[in-house]
Amino acid sequence: MSESYLRFDGISVEFPGVRALDNVSFEAHAGEVHALMGENGAGKSTLLKVLSGVNKVTAGALWINGERHVFANEREALAQGIAIIYQELTLSPNLSVAENLLLGQLPQKNGFIDRRTMRESAISVLRDLGEQGIDPATKVRDLSIGQQQMIEIGRALLRNARIIAFDEPTSSLSVQEIRNLKRIVQRLRDEGKVVLYVTHRMDEVFEMCDAITVFRDGKHISTHPTLEHIDHDLLVSEMVGREIADVYGYRSREHGGAVLEVKDLKGPGVRVPASFEVRQGEVFGLFGLVGAGRSELLRLVCGAVSAEEGAVHFKGEACQFASPREAIYAGIAMCPEDRKSQGIFAIASVADNINISCRRFFSRWKVFRNATREKDNAQDYIRRLRIKTPGPETRIGTLSGGNQQKAILARWLSEDIDVFVMDEPTRGIDVGARRDIYSLLYDLAEQGKSVVVISSDLAEVSSICDRIGVMRDGEMVDIVPRDQATPERLLGLALPA
Repeated sequence: MSESYLRFDGISVEFPGVRALDNVSFEAHAGEVHALMGENGAGKSTLLKVLSGVNKVTAGALWINGERHVFANEREALAQGIAIIYQELTLSPNLSVAENLLLGQLPQKNGFIDRRTMRESAISVLRDLGEQGIDPATKVRDLSIGQQQMIEIGRALLRNARIIAFDEPTSSLSVQEIRNLKRIVQRLRDEGKVVLYVTHRMDEVFEMCDAITVFRDGKHISTHPTLEHIDHDLLVSEMVGREIADVYGYRSREHGGAVLEVKDLKGPGVRVPASFEVRQGEVFGLFGLVGAGRSELLRLVCGAVSAEEGAVHFKGEACQFASPREAIYAGIAMCPEDRKSQGIFAIASVADNINISCRRFFSRWKVFRNATREKDNAQDYIRRLRIKTPGPETRIGTLSGGNQQKAILARWLSEDIDVFVMDEPTRGIDVGARRDIYSLLYDLAEQGKSVVVISSDLAEVSSICDRIGVMRDGEMVDIVPRDQATPERLLGLALPA
């Protein structure tokens, strides 16, 4: 193996009330895909922000190709050939695909932007990404989350960086896009680049990566320079500090009658009228590839989008929710997939994000806020869901994605909800937190609540759900009971004919 190209030497980072990184040291080599693993809040994203110049170190040094560096900002890191593709996207939604790809390096001719060259460059990189179907003139806001993720990756490729870091890159991608990403990562490795790869998906690590570094609570636990003597169980125990035999931990239970009945519902994203029911005490899954219409169907149910035809019955009564607010007040709440733009209020505190909907229950005459009860409620759920935060007043935008997801769950647990709709509930969440969330979903079902899990994770839906509705190209093609929900059958139904 070549000499180390990138070396972290005793890196420590402190924020008010928390030590995010504590004396982290390891190295990565040119021509290597190096996995960074650990629970949410373990320090992985903080380390990437040190590398990109966003976070300042309080101790330690960063060495690149034998030279010591201290980056004051992201521009300095970019100049040294560093590109970071974050899980939470940094695109400009109102600019075109081409403008986003070349932002910061727009081609010019006679003092004006050279639109022809810009378009040609965009077409070339879109071809490399396997996204030839995207028009470079399309506004980024009109793309799917998965397509936006690929544009973020394309921007890094255009910078010709020597060090490229991916933060949960496949969490929003379709099967074909994941294949394209794996091809791109292989090419970068073959070109001698340093690739840092943050993921919670074990199969990706063992398929794509050459080395693994494990973090826990801001500390460097281990670095495995090869995968020769490492397996799933050892990795999990190093990440969480304990053994987890079965992350899914399915618990069977009795089901009652139908609580939610959807009959011939059709609307944007759902081209064929769909029908299904969710029973009391049931965990009902919706599986399909990205773009199959799973989220769109439940957005029709919850009033986020108006249905063109069909009916929804909730607790035996016909309902036509005009907004998600009406659905929440009735007893149906949805945790969206895109937590950054649809789930959290990034500049507000963790406590405010948890209490934003339920505070009406605590206020006097629904006019005056009861700060004490709100604080108690936030602290209670921070403890129960093990949300890693310095305190309830910490700005939620500074938390890891997994801890933001837990805060959104806490928001709806604070409400009087009968049907919980979870859209990709474990996206970007570590193995330990996944087990906690699955256990929470079983708890809700055992309390007589109903849970709908929308997921593109085949192992997840087949392991935690009692029945699974499979969608393909805007159509509900089948509903499969748990004892028949083999991965082969579900994937066969979900794939295009």
